[in-house]
Amino acid sequence: MFTWLRSALPVTAAALFVLLTAGPSLQAQSDAGLMHDPTVQRGSLFGRSGAGLRVLPEPPRSRAPVRRILDPSAARGAGLTADGALPRPKVDPTSFVVVMGDTLGDLLAGGLDEALGDVPTAVVIRRSRADSGLVRNDHHDWPKAVRELLASDQTITVGVMLIGVNDRQAIREGDLVHEPLSERWREMYRDRVDVIAQAFSERRIPLIWVGAPPVQSRRLSADLAVLNDIFRQRTERAGGVYVDLWHGFVDGENRYSAVGADLAGQTGRLRTGDGIHFTRAGARKAAHFADVALRRLLPDIAAGPQIATTSPVMPALDRPDAASLPIELQPGGVERPIDQMARLGTGLEPVTIPVIRVKPVAGPVLSLTGPALSPGGVLLSTAAAALGGAGEAERVFSEGQAATAVRGRADDFSWPRVRQ
Repeated sequence: MFTWLRSALPVTAAALFVLLTAGPSLQAQSDAGLMHDPTVQRGSLFGRSGAGLRVLPEPPRSRAPVRRILDPSAARGAGLTADGALPRPKVDPTSFVVVMGDTLGDLLAGGLDEALGDVPTAVVIRRSRADSGLVRNDHHDWPKAVRELLASDQTITVGVMLIGVNDRQAIREGDLVHEPLSERWREMYRDRVDVIAQAFSERRIPLIWVGAPPVQSRRLSADLAVLNDIFRQRTERAGGVYVDLWHGFVDGENRYSAVGADLAGQTGRLRTGDGIHFTRAGARKAAHFADVALRRLLPDIAAGPQIATTSPVMPALDRPDAASLPIELQPGGVERPIDQMARLGTGLEPVTIPVIRVKPVAGPVLSLTGPALSPGGVLLSTAAAALGGAGEAERVFSEGQAATAVRGRADDFSWPRVRQ
């Protein structure tokens, strides 16, 4: 019995020694962790380490806003589109805008579809063809395609054409090959533009021909400027409308610029990296020029959606003082300044803007004490009389004689010298 107690006594003493030495260190580590914990508040400045500490509840964490993406099927069930926007009202379309051309024409069609988003009665129909032009009839014959389109059952209210970036190629005429922009090449190119413009003119369908924009290549831009002159002349000759995009995609020195002001007035990228095609902002800006011409040609597009008001305003036409009303209350008063700006790029007749003369702050300055330069209103008739001497200047400058000295002047050598 005593033997077992003697053997257990050292083990018990060692265990007590470990507990006595390790306990304070563990407590100190626990207190140090509590001191750095932001959720713990100290309750006393004195006392042992960790005394008077009170655990506070964790502050609420701010949750990042989560963008809600609607499921297409759920959106349709709620009467919304896939992006959560209200759908267009279902009305029967009355204006069918057919957009033709190459890849730039297809981008223009996308911009027009966005521009006419506020007009539920307008529909944009794409009839573009990538890598096409008016030179390679073997790839896509646009004059023939336009005639077939006009003869089909497709309803067309107005046609829009943008083409030309792929037309810097040789034109084949039998065994002959005509270099780009040569005399014969221009004649054949003008004939093909005439076929398209005349086809719309015979059907009495308006045609808006949009000129090609400048590109990064200076040589191609120079050639496109020549093609734009052909488009303008032949379209206006057939009664169509030409829309110029050039000044909307150049800098202050009339050079190609990939960045520029968008419709919101913010500087952004308007052209893609290849230096030819539009970005979405560039396509929307290009469509704006054609949209102005469209709204002037089509009354239902120009009117836009009808919004009912609770307090109807008396029409200006029924008022006797309509001419004296502000321009915003006159019929077409808001659209009139827009039309005047649009005429600069649509090829229509120029608009004369009246210039208001500004009254000067002060009139001409008249001297009240100076000598009369023309006594009695009679001007001097000869140069000699104007110089004030009869032949004095001629003797000095022509004959080389000394000028008559004035007494008291530095060149007066008379003696005795006059004291002043």
